[in-house]
Amino acid sequence: METYYNPADLGKFASVGEGAPELWKKFNEWYGAVFAEGALTEREKALIALAVAHAVQCPYCIDAYTQACLEKGSNNEQMTEAVHVAAAIKGGAALVHGVQMKNAAEKIGM
Repeated sequence: METYYNPADLGKFASVGEGAPELWKKFNEWYGAVFAEGALTEREKALIALAVAHAVQCPYCIDAYTQACLEKGSNNEQMTEAVHVAAAIKGGAALVHGVQMKNAAEKIGM
């Protein structure tokens, strides 16, 4: 099945660092630290990442963090709930920008 995003390209992610290896190294160190166990568990961080992946609509991230969530013990119900949280925040953000629209309309005189 042909798609706009090729799922196989996720495996090529590291090739992005070829043109700037020092920056790639720093990114990887930071990224690893972000997802390490801390105040939040790795499982909780994976669920957050899955929700954010849906909010920013990155199919590569959705694939990667679906797998990470499953590997860290999350189930379909938990992952689905995380996606709904992201959708609610994104929907609310779109709606609250309606205030900006109302302000602009008032300024124009409508």
